[in-house]
Amino acid sequence: MFKVGVWGPGSMGVIALRGVIDHPQLELVDVVVHSDAKAGRDAGELCGIAPVGVVATQDPAPLLAGDADVVVYAAGANLRPLEAVEDMVSILRAGKNLVSCSVVPLVFPAAPGPEHCAFTKPLQQAALDGGVSFFTTGIDSGFANDVLPLVLSGVSRVIESVRVTEMFNYATYPDRAAVYEILGFGKPPEFTAFAARPGVFTFGWGPVLHQLAAGLGTKIDHIDECVERIPAKESFDTPTGHIAAGAIAAMRSTLTGYVGEKATFVVDHVTRMRDDIAPDWPQPHISIPPKDLGYGLASGRGLYRVEIEGSPSMRCEFEMADDHDHDLGARMAGASRMVNAIPAVCAAAPGLLSALDLPLITGAGLVRPVDGPSPDSRLF
Repeated sequence: MFKVGVWGPGSMGVIALRGVIDHPQLELVDVVVHSDAKAGRDAGELCGIAPVGVVATQDPAPLLAGDADVVVYAAGANLRPLEAVEDMVSILRAGKNLVSCSVVPLVFPAAPGPEHCAFTKPLQQAALDGGVSFFTTGIDSGFANDVLPLVLSGVSRVIESVRVTEMFNYATYPDRAAVYEILGFGKPPEFTAFAARPGVFTFGWGPVLHQLAAGLGTKIDHIDECVERIPAKESFDTPTGHIAAGAIAAMRSTLTGYVGEKATFVVDHVTRMRDDIAPDWPQPHISIPPKDLGYGLASGRGLYRVEIEGSPSMRCEFEMADDHDHDLGARMAGASRMVNAIPAVCAAAPGLLSALDLPLITGAGLVRPVDGPSPDSRLF
């Protein structure tokens, strides 16, 4: 049994919190929150179930001084990465193993570059000082573009290229700041959103390309970045807000990693607020129909596609939905990946880990009924 603290029960963290409570090998002992609305409430209440006897606090000191073996850190970090790293350094120095989804470049700590090392160096030292391990994962970055393509590559004879594409309608994504400010949906074209600034996508997802290359025994020589945005031709409403005619309604961010002069590894994010926008960009082939929320093509549908060219060539579409909600399904998978990795992370040697350092992580112990509502942050 592993004692677990959860820091940041937001859109991902509340799923992880419920996962820890339900998991037969885990015991919840601490919860740290940021908002006044969550402070002082029982952890069970925060994820829609009966009280479990652990009260959320805004003070991390009890967690750091307590007996948790591992901490799930899921606090938002898109606009506060250095603060998030400071939080995580404090956890590691306190001798707590750590799993997180917050700072996405950390999925592959060995990625090159001085900017990357500025994040990894203090974390690595803290992990060694604390004698503990640290693993960043999720669904993207995470399982959909590291473990899944690498597993598929295991039945290859020859590999010429690997492409992983996220195709998602973000109309139902619950983090409005991420959708409308960081990604810039609903903003005029002259507004330069944070995610559209040159180099931002490379910093965040370049390590994914380097991890794929390392997993296949090669190295990337350079990376090209391309960001495209398309405005809406007409106004429309979504479950999370309004998109005016002429405002940005679709965005495509593509990284291409070259081995020598050959384009070998590609990570492609195709993001829309309505399904019919940018029809020439890749479209998902949906098998699980999305829940009808009354907003038409602002549907929230999506999936991940892995394409491997070689012998044999492969196509794999990875679709997740929870109660016909693709966004929730993806968040459920990413948060569960963190929780299910806890035993392996605790067993690993001290330091920073990637998916390449861990054994196969399964849902061992999860074939069992669980009562209560789905842990959707939009409900609580």
